[in-house]
Amino acid sequence: MTSLFPNRIKQLALGLSLIGLAWQACAQTQVSDAWVRATVAGQHSTGAFMTLQADTDSKLLSVQSPVAKTAQIHEMSMKDDVMRMGQVESVALPAGKPVSLGPNGYHVMLMDLTAQVAEGSKVPLTLTVENAKGEKETIKVEAEARSLGAMDHGSMDHSKMDHSKMQ
Repeated sequence: MTSLFPNRIKQLALGLSLIGLAWQACAQTQVSDAWVRATVAGQHSTGAFMTLQADTDSKLLSVQSPVAKTAQIHEMSMKDDVMRMGQVESVALPAGKPVSLGPNGYHVMLMDLTAQVAEGSKVPLTLTVENAKGEKETIKVEAEARSLGAMDHGSMDHSKMDHSKMQ
């Protein structure tokens, strides 16, 4: 009986370490409050917004959606008292810290819409996140289409904006 006890402790320790490894291997990015600005007929673009929180240092690389021919990560910023918007390659997601993608900062632009985005509908988004080790994670999200009264960001005419990468 005494010879079994040390073996059980070893088995328990091994089991706990495997659970720890499994938890680490499952480290992922959480997405909350994902929504898309509802559109009106004929509108060609809209914004997608959400809060991301990664378990490890990561970055949001891209977003895709079947409702848009083009999806880009953008940043709104002030430079010389002028509001600017431009595409960025990625958004840093520091470990354990929520990062908000909202109408006045980082956000996703869905352009060349394939159909009107009706308020209350669900918009599928596929996010690609890469951690510091270079491992990529694909996250599927159903974002609710909502109206936004304060800022009519989705109806901006993006054809005249410089969508080059921001410096």
